[in-house]
Amino acid sequence: MLHRLLRGLLAAALGAAALLVPDARPAHAAGPSGPGCDPLAPVECLLPFPNDWYTRSDPATDTGRRVAFDSAVLPHATAGRPVDPTAWNRSDGFSPGSTLIAHVPGLDPAATGAAPITDIGRSLAPDAPVVLLDTRTGERWPYWAEPDSNATDPARRALLIHPARNFRDGHHYAVALRNLKDGAGRAVPAADPFAAVAGGPLPGGHPLRARQRQLRPALKALRRAGVRSEGLYLAWDFTVASTRGLTGDLFTVRDDAFRRLGGRSPGFAVTQVTDFTAEQDPRIAREVTGRITVPSYLNLPGGPPGSVLHRGRDGLPRRLPLSTQPATFRCEIPRSAFRGASHPALYGHGLLGRRSEVGAGNVKAMAAEHNFTFCATDWIGMAEEDIPTVLGALADPNLFPAVPERSEQGVLNALFLARALIHADGLGTDPAFRDAAGRPLVDTRHGIGYDGNSQGGILGGALMAASPDIRRGVLGVTGMNYGLLLNRSADFAPFQQVLDLSYPDRLRQQIVLQLFQMVWDRGETNGYASHLTDRHQVLMHIAYGDHQVANAAADVEARTIGARLIAPALAPGRSPDTVPYWGIGTVSRGQLPYRGSAMTVWDSGTPTPPLTNTPPNGPQYGHDPHSDPRNSSAARQQKATFLTTGRVINVCGTTPCTAVPAS
Repeated sequence: MLHRLLRGLLAAALGAAALLVPDARPAHAAGPSGPGCDPLAPVECLLPFPNDWYTRSDPATDTGRRVAFDSAVLPHATAGRPVDPTAWNRSDGFSPGSTLIAHVPGLDPAATGAAPITDIGRSLAPDAPVVLLDTRTGERWPYWAEPDSNATDPARRALLIHPARNFRDGHHYAVALRNLKDGAGRAVPAADPFAAVAGGPLPGGHPLRARQRQLRPALKALRRAGVRSEGLYLAWDFTVASTRGLTGDLFTVRDDAFRRLGGRSPGFAVTQVTDFTAEQDPRIAREVTGRITVPSYLNLPGGPPGSVLHRGRDGLPRRLPLSTQPATFRCEIPRSAFRGASHPALYGHGLLGRRSEVGAGNVKAMAAEHNFTFCATDWIGMAEEDIPTVLGALADPNLFPAVPERSEQGVLNALFLARALIHADGLGTDPAFRDAAGRPLVDTRHGIGYDGNSQGGILGGALMAASPDIRRGVLGVTGMNYGLLLNRSADFAPFQQVLDLSYPDRLRQQIVLQLFQMVWDRGETNGYASHLTDRHQVLMHIAYGDHQVANAAADVEARTIGARLIAPALAPGRSPDTVPYWGIGTVSRGQLPYRGSAMTVWDSGTPTPPLTNTPPNGPQYGHDPHSDPRNSSAARQQKATFLTTGRVINVCGTTPCTAVPAS
């Protein structure tokens, strides 16, 4: 159903975009940067990225900086409509998961010795050609570097530098590229603007004098860290957004909504109860649908797709007077609940999906085997009804803030559903959640868990971070940071067609994806990861070789949240890495059960994913294991024990965990 809908909407989106570009040529051809752009990178505006050149001093923010994009520097799509920078300029820094982008003509990363994805440890070597430095602590930051394998013009190929764990909220970083080489092993000389800025003091009135003055502290910090000026190709600095800058919108919405709620249950209405015979469904006895009443913080009544947050004069989200958002829900109550009250849990659906996914076979199996009642609501902002907005945003970035901002309302909807499920005066008081004798079918005494897969895992971390009720959650086949994920996902192929028409230049595409991530942070795990496990416990389930959610993004998440790897994770020789799962602590079998956040890797025998920023398309990558962990009874046992007790148990004996490919 989703794929048919997507194909139809995609055809319409491509047709509409083509009408905007009658001659199929970009309205703004790739070329040199102009006024307002960083003079260090004359090839393309906003490079290098991220970059404090595009911020200004602001003592009112937690970082002391504020992003200050001008519409003229933001890349226009082929439609040519200027991009309104307002949503970006609310930030007091850049994304903690920012991919660093630079343009180095003729660069050969392998000849240079840049750390690849298979050898992240090399990034911290004293002579590493790329240096990321936390200027506050003096700490070198781990990363991997790669050329953009999607580039169609070698002369405009981006160098992509991915942090191996998220940068620290609110910290300042300096970047150095040094001793770079081309394919013949020759040194790549610095461009004239940087050579001038990195040289002796420039006279007053020199066009680069202001840039030299701004860059001087970063160059000094690099020198203190042992990065000398000899061989330096480029250096720049950037500030990471503060925790409040990243989470403030969602937490403001949450705090206001729960303050208005007080100690009451959210309002609700049960609209349909369907009882099944054992012959009709041997696992689920009752399906309940209904609506939760949630205060709306979106700018249009009812909060339809395309809505953004309504804001007060201070820029903070504000509820529209008397505006509410109906959060339609669906719950699956297992037969076992009629023998003893079940454990309540929210379920998070997959990419641009619907609440109906709570009725999938694997969810029903988990419910029946371990006595869970799972309830779900559409994750608005990233639900099926939002597909036209998502496609439209790829053609016109002015539409993009609606995706994460409506997702934040979607988080609030789920938070209210969770509260209604466990409140003494909530859903449990309705006959739909009681047996014929009036006994409750859901046990509300021990809190509520969360289980989400794919998109439900990617967005689920934000939900957990915001939840006052959920303390433990399973993030299935997960990762974070769409700016990292999209190039590596087989799911992105249809959306890539729209992006290609809107931004034919692949170098510019990389900038656009990172601009999107700056705003997306407010509605997905990437913006919350640094503090996710301060008060929450997370179990990550990963499918090795996943075609849809790249393992690299899961590894970054595990390093960032401090999840420890259940070992052994893979059979010897299975990983192409010099040090498999570098930088992720392990839990040996002797340390189980483990009471912390953890990551379990499930191996279906799928080939290793690409080592480039490309999706695993083609028969050489075999079966997509994306659905395999959730369809494993052993994985469900581990999830259930974790959600009910907080203990991560051994369900795989002395060998790595394997999952049989789902039929």
